[in-house]
Amino acid sequence: MQERLRKHVIDVRPLRHVAYRRLFVGNAVSFFGVQFTAVAVPVQVYDITRSALWVGIASFVGLIPLIVFSIWGGAIADAFDRRKVLLTSSTLMWLTTLGLLAQAVLHVDNPYLMLALIAAQSAAFGVNSPVRQAIIPALIGEGEVAAANTLSFTASSVSSIFGPVGAGLVIASADFSVAYAVDAVLFTIVLWAALRLPSLPPPSLTGAEVRTTGGLRDIREGLRFLAGSKVILLTFAIDIAAMVLAMPKALFPVVADQRYGAASLGWLYASIAIGSTLAGLTSGWIGRVRRQGIALVGAVVGWGLAVAAAGAVPWLWACVAFMAVAGAADMISGVYRQTVLLGAPDAMRGRLQGVFFAVVAGGPRLGDLRAGSVADATSATFSWVSGGIACAVVAVLLGLTFPVLLRYTDRSH
Repeated sequence: MQERLRKHVIDVRPLRHVAYRRLFVGNAVSFFGVQFTAVAVPVQVYDITRSALWVGIASFVGLIPLIVFSIWGGAIADAFDRRKVLLTSSTLMWLTTLGLLAQAVLHVDNPYLMLALIAAQSAAFGVNSPVRQAIIPALIGEGEVAAANTLSFTASSVSSIFGPVGAGLVIASADFSVAYAVDAVLFTIVLWAALRLPSLPPPSLTGAEVRTTGGLRDIREGLRFLAGSKVILLTFAIDIAAMVLAMPKALFPVVADQRYGAASLGWLYASIAIGSTLAGLTSGWIGRVRRQGIALVGAVVGWGLAVAAAGAVPWLWACVAFMAVAGAADMISGVYRQTVLLGAPDAMRGRLQGVFFAVVAGGPRLGDLRAGSVADATSATFSWVSGGIACAVVAVLLGLTFPVLLRYTDRSH
């Protein structure tokens, strides 16, 4: 019985490695704290301006530097000691949080200052995210990469459930400054974890390879490598299809208002993370799957069909249940996409992670635009259901048109 249980519960083998364990703890704690700022920023912007347009501007202002600096940050991660890059970018993120804390304490109430801080924090986060992922294979065994990715996704999902709830309680009962203070205090754990990492110098070069400098030439080199890596490109394409066609978050407020009532909004926003968390806690089997290409396509098809079902049902409990299924499928596809990416040469991992993060950051925002536009032209139900079905169809077509994706197998087996 215990042996059977170990095969299905989440694989925690990567936590045996001390450096990885510190980084995981730091990330898990910071994921929770970051949710406080993620909720406080749009609420404070609206409180200052009383304008939903300003809230949208705040989101857009953060997107551009996030994409630009994630691509550049990947090149930096391949050119310099990754420990130093992680520590520097984490420190910059922490300082911008302190800036948000200071303006809240002083009641500056200046939306332009907030936009500047949001842009600066997004830029630092863009550099931080690729390097944080690129260093994982150096801290654990090659055969444990999928397990490490699952642990990370699960920790993030748990934070996405409880973090916003905690932030809402803090903001309602205290002040925006308390929410920023929680994030700032918890983020110091990441700084400690990065400081305790071993030195992680740039990958050694062989033959006629030219040392990277983190400049435009290195970015172009990374994009050329990506252009020749059909499987990685296909994982990006299938993720874009899943997020642009089938991400229904922009429809949650409309559906809550028109169908389920205001009290349903929290359940709708938590539904995807609930499924991701449950999938992560029962994910012992994920790392044992060899035909990961088929599993990836199947997970994206499952995401699309579950999203479509959630949009079609008239009961809140059924909608949340189907969205939880979708969240579980999304977590599984995310693990396999990240595992494919980390199978690239070490010298390219930072740059590829940068492009990956730009795709992950941009896809859901484009999905919000698609969902809202279609809903305005038709209805929220049509936008929600048709998007899910379209995602499943596109995923199947990608697999059939490019069988190299379906043939992809885990090379660590």
